[in-house]
Amino acid sequence: MAASFATTRLLTSLLFGVSPTDPITFAAVATLLCLIALAAPYIPARRAIQLDPNSALRYE
Repeated sequence: MAASFATTRLLTSLLFGVSPTDPITFAAVATLLCLIALAAPYIPARRAIQLDPNSALRYE
């Protein structure tokens, strides 16, 4: 969060309609990144749960 707050000065020209230090935007982006980080391993984990451990060990 501190690094993103510091780099807003560099990206001010790319922000349209949003102030560089808008707390709602910071919170929304942080929440979105956390949700993506939690959802990314969901599909492989779900697939791994459905496998039979014995057959997976025999395969290797």
